[in-house]
Amino acid sequence: MSSSTGAQQGPAARQAAMAEQVLAEGSATAAELAERFGVSLMTIHRDLDELERQGIVRKFRGGVTAQPSGVFESNVEYRLKTMRAEKAAVADRALALIEPGMAIMLDDSTTTLEIARRLRNGEITPLTVVTNFLQAINLLSDQRGIHLMALGGDYDPLHSSFLGVSCVEAVQSLRVDVCFASTSAVHGGYAYHQEQHIVSVKRAMLDSAARGVLLIDHTKLARTALHRVVPLSRFDLLLVDDGASPEALRDLDEHKVTYEVCATVPASEPQGRAGHRGGGGDDRTGTT
Repeated sequence: MSSSTGAQQGPAARQAAMAEQVLAEGSATAAELAERFGVSLMTIHRDLDELERQGIVRKFRGGVTAQPSGVFESNVEYRLKTMRAEKAAVADRALALIEPGMAIMLDDSTTTLEIARRLRNGEITPLTVVTNFLQAINLLSDQRGIHLMALGGDYDPLHSSFLGVSCVEAVQSLRVDVCFASTSAVHGGYAYHQEQHIVSVKRAMLDSAARGVLLIDHTKLARTALHRVVPLSRFDLLLVDDGASPEALRDLDEHKVTYEVCATVPASEPQGRAGHRGGGGDDRTGTT
């Protein structure tokens, strides 16, 4: 985009283009954006204030980022682009836990969305899938053999999901075999998330399931966010990719977390369904 074109754009169009750039690149400085869009730093900061108000990005001194922090959950469009091989690895392993005739629940994470993608092959039917994630609903709405139950509530465009009291009540009226969920951070024996209204839905989902499985990529380990979701003991199994450090896995061991380390398939290789189990092929359960 030329400077003259950027300067001629209205604020809404410029902010949309700016958001697209930051979501694609992860972060940018105010000076870089001013040069790219051909407007003053003051104008850029006004644009960034508006994007931050909308929850799309967060500002820091001298720039802006789409990456998460302890109090900021990344926009779904950014999360869809990150850690894709790692999410695929844990989703492949999770798929092996699903059997025909089950009722499963998927939360609104981009990690569990990878499970929904794999269910489109029609190999595991009949199956009931319950979710509040619009992306997953759209993926599975035309699939034969899948009874899709969409959880209602208040639509949140930043998460592309339905949330709030209505969603929690809808979840509480159901009982499923397995809940597959993800979260923003895992530390000290607890799962964490930045946003309270997300936490309430995840807790209800776990309460409604006979079994809970947590899927995370390794960057979530040894991190914290503002709100505790649940103790990791609430999950029957934690799946993480093989990028997890020995120190992070020792922390899981110390808190008696049952987990499996799933092999990440290089982008050039076809993806299989099974992940690699940590600890020489066994589930790992640590001690305190």
